[in-house]
Parts: sequence; structure tokens; C-alpha cells
Amino acid sequence: MTSFNEIAGNVLLFFLVFGMSATVDIYCMVAQLKNIKAIMMGVFLQFVVLPICGFLVVKFFELDRATGISILVVTSSPGGSYSNWWCSMFNADLALSVTMTAISTLASVILMPANLLLYCKFSYEADVVQSLDFNSLFIALTVVISAIGMGLFASAKIHSYRFNIFANKIGNYAGVSLVAFSALMSNTQGDTQIWEHTWQFYVAVMIPLLAALLIANALTSLLKMEKPERVTLAVECCYQNVGIATSVALTMFKGDELGDAMAVPLFYGFMEAFVLGIYCIITWKAGWTKAPSNVSFWTMIGTSYEVLLIEHSDLKAVEVSLPKNQKDMIEKKNRTGDTIYMKYNLEEGEEEEPMTFGCIHIPSHPKEASGFNLPEVPGEEREDGIHQTEFATKQGGVEC
Repeated sequence: MTSFNEIAGNVLLFFLVFGMSATVDIYCMVAQLKNIKAIMMGVFLQFVVLPICGFLVVKFFELDRATGISILVVTSSPGGSYSNWWCSMFNADLALSVTMTAISTLASVILMPANLLLYCKFSYEADVVQSLDFNSLFIALTVVISAIGMGLFASAKIHSYRFNIFANKIGNYAGVSLVAFSALMSNTQGDTQIWEHTWQFYVAVMIPLLAALLIANALTSLLKMEKPERVTLAVECCYQNVGIATSVALTMFKGDELGDAMAVPLFYGFMEAFVLGIYCIITWKAGWTKAPSNVSFWTMIGTSYEVLLIEHSDLKAVEVSLPKNQKDMIEKKNRTGDTIYMKYNLEEGEEEEPMTFGCIHIPSHPKEASGFNLPEVPGEEREDGIHQTEFATKQGGVEC
């Protein structure tokens, strides 16, 4: 039965990561790989900030060995693909999330054991690293990296917005199924009583999550990152792989200690879903995501603005009026060849004045249309006179 559960979990994990990766436009992914500031901040938040928060909580509350080690394991285990699902559902920067998943998955092979070795030795003189199930870690690593590679290859090869939308739906269905599957497996882990602990236990488990969330938003705002990037990095920082802590608990502890250790990942898993759900809704309403803040909740989570905004920006055009004489028109392209600038002379009496009247943006990499339009946005105009749909378009693409 255990073997079946592992296979089922890895199959759902593959389709989740594949779907999210295949949603991303390959050129957006390439652009994010060059976004060094965001990538370095994400690695810092995942492998430095949250583990330190966990360590400080363990020292401050002087927690028992089982609870403390479980907190250290939870805060040192990046969540990987689940964060892609959250960023997709709430329309944060999915391309950055997929990029961070690939990087953090590879980095965790070294940095996660290093953090555990450092903090567990310093707190309890315990060697947690030997209790890690490295076979499961490497299987998960293989599944995630292969799914990302195949998803990006499919996105580049098929080159269709319709396929991007379809892949996003596959990823979302797999994500919902994986969450339900994980919850079902958690309820079969014996006699763990999650609600029979002291108040210090619940506070100690929640503080690293809340502290890291605040620090992530403060640092990314200080660096003036794009708002969808801030949401993505906050989710990447806080959403942890509680399955690793569960595996360590089953290996290291017995009896009452096992119940205490198992309660940590179960409660953290519940709180990270609840807190990040509330956070994502707040940031959506604050205008920090790619979805307009005044569409309905169901429209927001049911629409992949990651795809539609890029497609809509490719379809932008301006009305052009040509002069009577072709010789009066000057035309040139920019260096990338995706924008045409035009000038023409307009005669008024005896004087000629060169007038620049616009530019035409041409998609560099035309793709098959998705067949979907951006949802209607309630309200006529914003305070600055820009219609909400037009404003959303400008967030999603480069203006000509």
C-alpha cells in the first residue's frame, strides 16, 4: 500500500509541475532566468530567513526535542511544486515561481541537509541528516526537474496559447487532487492528536510562518520588485514540504515523542494553507497580482491571467493614418524588429513639420490564439483615466 501511495503521489506531483511549467511562455521563463535580483532574494528567503526563524523560535520557547527538531525540519524544507499551484490559482508571477522551484529543488540537495546539520546540532546535539530519506528526496527531485523540463519543452514546441490554457487546467486539477490526497494520507498517520497541545506549541509553529511572510514582503518591497513578484517570493518562502518532516518524525521518534513530532508538520500544513490563502486574497484585492482587483473571486481563480495578459499584449495595435505621398513617410524598425516607428511630413502653408504619430507593436513570436478573452472588468475608469482592462494589459506586457 505504501508503494502505491508513493507512486500515486509522484504521478500527481508530475502532472502538477508539468501543467504549471507548460503554462509559462518560454520567453517569459528565459527572461526570469535573467532576473538575478528576484532569484537571489528567493534563495535567501527560503534557505536563510525561514530556517533562522525556526531556530530562534526553538531556542526562545525551549521546546522539547521532538517538537523542536520537527520545527527545524519543516522550516528547512522548501515546498517546491505546491507553491506553483498557489501562484497559478491567485495569479502571481508563475514564471518566477517555476524558475524558483527548479533552482530551489536543486539547491535543497545541499542546503537543506546543511541547515539541518547546523541548527539541530546547535539546538539538541542531534544528527537529523542521517534520518532523511534521501531515496525519496532524489525521486522527488527527478520528478520535479523532469516535469519542468518537459513542460517548458512542450510550451516552446507547441507554441500555442490554447495549449498554455489547457496545461494550466491540468496543473490545477492535479494540484487540487494532490492536496486532497495529502490530506487523506495525513489522516492515516496513527493516533496523532493535533489539538491536544499547550498554547506554546501552536504559537511556536505559527511564528516562523508569520515572521517569514512579513520579512519577505518587507525585503521585496524595499527592493522595489514588481508586485506579482513580491507575492510569488512570499509564497515560495513560506510554503514548506511538510512531508519531509513527517518522514523524519516516523524515522527518529517512538511513542509519545512520535505524536508530538507528527503534530508539527500537520499543524504547519494546515496553517500555511490558511494563512497564505488569506494573504493571496488580500494581495489580489490590493492590486498586487496580475488579476484585476474588482473581478469576482471565481473569475480570478478560474482565469489564467499569466497567459491571457501576454496574449493580449501581443495583439495590441494602434490605428495608423498614412500620408498622401509615400515619399513623405519615414519608416524604421527598432533593433529587435518587433516595433515599427513612423514619421511623416505634414504641410501647413509654406512650412513642413515632421510629426511622430505612433508605433506599431508586432509580436516577435506569434502563437496560436487561446480562444479566450480577458474577462470583463467592472467599473468604467480608474482615477487616472485608464480603463481597468487597459491597465491590466499594461501590467502584463511591454508597451510599445
